[in-house]
Amino acid sequence: MTTELTELTAVELLDGYRRREFSPVDATRATLDRAEEIQPAVNAFVRLDAEGALASAAESAERWRRGEPTGLLDGVPVTVKDILLQRGTPTLRGSKTIAEQGSWDEDAPSVARLREHGAVFIGKTTTPEFGWKGVTDSPLSGITRNPHDPSRTAGGSSGGSAAAVALGAGPLSLGTDGGGSVRIPASFCGIFGLKPTYGRVPLYPASAFGTLSHVGPMTRDAADAALLLDVIGVPDARDWSGLDRPPGSFSKGLAHGIQGLRIAYSPSLGGQVAVRPAVAAAVRRGVERLAALGAYVEETDPDFSDPVDAFHTLWFSGAARVTQKLAPRQRELLDPGLREICATGAGFSALDYLAAVDARMELGRRMGLFHERYDLLVTPTLPITAFEAGVEVPKGSGHRRWTGWTPFTYPFNLTQQPAATVPVGSDGDGLPIGMQIVGARHRDELVLRAAHALDGAG
Repeated sequence: MTTELTELTAVELLDGYRRREFSPVDATRATLDRAEEIQPAVNAFVRLDAEGALASAAESAERWRRGEPTGLLDGVPVTVKDILLQRGTPTLRGSKTIAEQGSWDEDAPSVARLREHGAVFIGKTTTPEFGWKGVTDSPLSGITRNPHDPSRTAGGSSGGSAAAVALGAGPLSLGTDGGGSVRIPASFCGIFGLKPTYGRVPLYPASAFGTLSHVGPMTRDAADAALLLDVIGVPDARDWSGLDRPPGSFSKGLAHGIQGLRIAYSPSLGGQVAVRPAVAAAVRRGVERLAALGAYVEETDPDFSDPVDAFHTLWFSGAARVTQKLAPRQRELLDPGLREICATGAGFSALDYLAAVDARMELGRRMGLFHERYDLLVTPTLPITAFEAGVEVPKGSGHRRWTGWTPFTYPFNLTQQPAATVPVGSDGDGLPIGMQIVGARHRDELVLRAAHALDGAG
């Protein structure tokens, strides 16, 4: 039963609770056992809270016994990236510069919504320091490894969450995505990940990376992600840039399918990206499945050149802001790569920053016009599969920073569009390949519908 329970989605767990086939205590105990089992090999967790989780599960089990579950996720085991505040638990953000002592008496908005809906918190997952890069290793918690090959990276920055979900240590996890940090590890680990439209999931405290940073679901499939987004995608007064309530349920919208949707397929962003053959072939097969399901697919490219310079200006400036108040002694504790980009970011002027904002707005204009012609854009999530763990870039790649191998992800943080990654196969080494589905701003439901259709056609 333990193995079976850890393989179930959140939707399946809730159905089992309703049928009284098993209880939240059973599911939580199985999840905790699985988390402890995988931790030595992949290092997905900063901390586990077995005592607290089992106590919450027992309370949930009693509510289900009375036929009075609270909310949409009562008794479902969840994990939270150690970037987001969770009441009663230190949030150290992968850094030795943050003191563990403190009151820790506030939940981030998304965490608060999970608590209100009865979710069971299993533990906090690993992140690189302050979530600054596309792989997950930090001075505080070491290297997080790929569940399909522990010699490879899990990706990042939500690598712990991706590894946990992939290996059955909870069906739902909260990740954050400022340049691909949900989609990169989800693709490398073979799970579903969604970066919703900016503001759809409120964020507090505000990120130093500004309006690049999103909170998003990391799950096994689109149905679980839609359910989680129904819970966390509601306003919170602490986020002044958050959106109003969505017009309907993301879960209920999944049934509408993709018949007649206009989908643009861009294999390499107009030849700007060198994509490995195995990745290109798997993504093309995924696109063919979308066409077979009734979508109109056209191979075409969005009209933009690589916006990496603008992204770097915004991202590196944000990193410099994160660490601005650290004393010299504390700076010595930072990840060396983080120290480098902070120094670069501190050297940008206000005019440099505003020029990057201008480039961002132009990119948004171009994508807005593009989506007047196409409902969705499909690309590879990444041009490669998971590489050696413990390094920022693949050896021999010639890349200096993680953005060199993530050209499909960060453009859509600049534009604030919803973007998801869906598993579509694996390479010759058995490493997962993801396909990215991008929608116009505020069209999260279309992204989820397309992903769900692929889940059903698999």
